[in-house]
Amino acid sequence: MSDDVLAKVFVLGGNADSLAVTWSLKEENGTIPIALVPIAQTPLGATFGQTWQNVGIAADALMDWIDRTLIADDEQSFVTPIRDIDLLLRIGWHSTRPETLGEKTLLNPEDLPAELLEATIQPAASVVQCATCRRLCVRDEFAWKDKQLCAWDYHGLVFGKRGPWRNGVYESRHFETLPLCAYVAPPLLEELAVDVLLTTHGLHDDLCHALINEVLGAAPDQAHLAVRTRDGFVVLREREH
Repeated sequence: MSDDVLAKVFVLGGNADSLAVTWSLKEENGTIPIALVPIAQTPLGATFGQTWQNVGIAADALMDWIDRTLIADDEQSFVTPIRDIDLLLRIGWHSTRPETLGEKTLLNPEDLPAELLEATIQPAASVVQCATCRRLCVRDEFAWKDKQLCAWDYHGLVFGKRGPWRNGVYESRHFETLPLCAYVAPPLLEELAVDVLLTTHGLHDDLCHALINEVLGAAPDQAHLAVRTRDGFVVLREREH
C-alpha cells in the first residue's frame, strides 16, 4: 500500500485559530498524537499554517481535552461527532502523518465547515500574529513599518484618515515608496468611505504609472492613494461627503 493511501489525518474539531487533527487513535507510549494546525482568517478565506503544534493526550482524557481546547463560546468552533471519535478509539485506528494537509489526506472531510474544506485546496503558508490585534495572518501579505498586520488592521491604518494620502500626480520618487500589500479588499474599504478607481494586473510599471497619473490629474483637489499589490496597482480615492 502506498504512502499516499496510508497518510491520513482525522479531524477532531477546530475553532477560529486552529484545526485539531490526529493520525492515530491508538495510544502510542500512553498518548494519542494530536496536531494543532494554525488557521489564518483572511478576507479571501481561511489559510492553513505550515507549522503544526504537536501534543500528546491520554485516550481517557481526550474528550475533556477537546472540550477545553475547542472553546464552546467561539462562534467558529466545531467538534466531530463524538460517536465517530469513540468508534475509532475502540478499533484503534491509526495511519501515518501526511506532510501536508489536503482534502485527499482527510479521513473525514465531510466534518469540516465549507470554508475550511476549501482552504485544503490552497497551499499552506507561514502564519504569524498581527502586531495590533494578535489574530493570525499570513506572513508578509500585509506589512507596514516592519510590522506584520492582518488585512483588517492594515486597511484601517494605511487606507484610513492617517494613511499616506496625497493630492495631485505622483513624481517618480513617490512611486518608489508606495504602500505594498498582497491585495486590496473592497469590502474593508467601505467602512472607511474609500473607493477603488483603478486596478491594474500584469501591465508594465511605466504604463501603470502613466495611467495612475492620468487618474490623479483628473481630480487634483481630491485625496488619492496609489497602492502596489502582488499583481499590479490599485488607485484609491477618499469618498466625498
